[in-house]
Amino acid sequence: MTLTAPHITALMEQLASDHPNAPALTHDGKNWTYAALLLASQQMAQGLHDAGLKQGDRLAFWLPNKPDYLIGFLACARLGVTCVSINTRYGTSEVNDLITRSGATGLMVSSAYDGMDTRNILAEIGTDLALINTIIDVDGGSPLVAHATHYSASALYGQAFEGRHADGTTPLVVFTTSGTTKAPKLVLHAQHSVAQHAMDIAADMNIRSSLQALPLCGVFGLAQAMGTLASGGHLVMIDSFDAPLAAQLLHDHQIETLFGSDDLVDRLLAQSDAPISYPHLKVVGYAAFNAALGDLPQQAEQRGLNLIGLYGMSECMALYARQNIQASLDERRRAGGHTVSRQAHFKVIDPDTGENLPNGTRGELVVKGPSLMLEYAGDPKATTDAFTPDGYFRTGDLAVLSDDGTFEFLGRMGDVLRLGGFLVNPLEIESHLQSLPQIDAAQVVAIGTPQGPRPVAFIVCPGTPPNDAALFEHCTVLAKFKRPVRFISLPEFPVTQSANGTKIQRAKLRQMAQDELDRA
Repeated sequence: MTLTAPHITALMEQLASDHPNAPALTHDGKNWTYAALLLASQQMAQGLHDAGLKQGDRLAFWLPNKPDYLIGFLACARLGVTCVSINTRYGTSEVNDLITRSGATGLMVSSAYDGMDTRNILAEIGTDLALINTIIDVDGGSPLVAHATHYSASALYGQAFEGRHADGTTPLVVFTTSGTTKAPKLVLHAQHSVAQHAMDIAADMNIRSSLQALPLCGVFGLAQAMGTLASGGHLVMIDSFDAPLAAQLLHDHQIETLFGSDDLVDRLLAQSDAPISYPHLKVVGYAAFNAALGDLPQQAEQRGLNLIGLYGMSECMALYARQNIQASLDERRRAGGHTVSRQAHFKVIDPDTGENLPNGTRGELVVKGPSLMLEYAGDPKATTDAFTPDGYFRTGDLAVLSDDGTFEFLGRMGDVLRLGGFLVNPLEIESHLQSLPQIDAAQVVAIGTPQGPRPVAFIVCPGTPPNDAALFEHCTVLAKFKRPVRFISLPEFPVTQSANGTKIQRAKLRQMAQDELDRA
């Protein structure tokens, strides 16, 4: 499939034209063909238009994997409205920050989803929601914010909006990522990066069917969804990951492709005692976040699942690179591989000098390609600083080039934490702890546990430190995966002197945290 200056509407119209009656989306027993999915998005576009949303507006999406999420996303693409992605696990602090900084004037939300404390969080945000004038509730509940106009999502489906107000250069979606300040950066993608990336995934992987267990609010989940649709494949969607339900759907729909974290794959394997757990699964693309599951690829292979390592991030989309399914287990378990786009390029450089490094030498991975972000919204300096003089994006990741033209991701060059399957800047948690007057300084590290990576906080207090109960209570406004599992008070942090000044020994803190939890 070849489109000039690709955009989402042109992609979906071509897919509906090529195979109108093929299954596109299944959720909770309801099915949409490609023609039906296109029509639903046209109807939703008219409904959003009638609700006052227009090109250039921003609509925040704070809901699980409901069909209205995907349909609303496609509708926004047609209207030229930018979607702001909000994680369903976010608490008051994060939701407030994203709505405020993104400039969203509308909110699509689920008022009845058990995984979200929607009403209480919006009530706690209160007057900061003043810019929100339109709320679309996919559950059709009672009003959530007094001053806003409320709509039930089901009431927005009517007449079809057949035109379009956007092209490939129009801003489409905002993701959050870890930043250099306490607040995450806002990664803005234009229509062409999402549409072209979807077509590149289709050309490289040809996804015939996939289980959408990853959240659409994340770049990993959205890339999977759009890549499956661009392939003309069947997307089977669940609200959020539920291992028994996911296992049943994999069997019922004979699904061939699955994407997820190592924790997700491990939980799926636990659902089956069969020697070959899921015989129809041909490809399992995974990201290794849990050090305690280092032997998962071997276990999965013994159960008939072929895991392949992936690489990506919000700034260059999640499926930027993948390993070859025909490679040896030792090779395909590694994050990285070849780019899914033939137009993408990467290299490894010396982070200090910017010089290209040869194969086998570790350095910073820098990338180019059609899936790169448009900018960090509202932060032109961060956008400029993120690129090398020759136009490559600085990933901040440690990597090494291989002789076969692929790369291997080795880890973050900085101190970004992987928690709950997301990249989290420790400064977000540290700044929140330091807002307590008793705490002079805080440092947060992540350690591996059987439940996955978890944060541990070290604090320095001039007087008596707060007790654990007070600290746990103070952190309840953060997403659950960001809340420290242990608080350790120190008289001072371990440091080392270098030519660039005094540096905190975070490696030593990680060891201290691990020792503390091992003794528990």
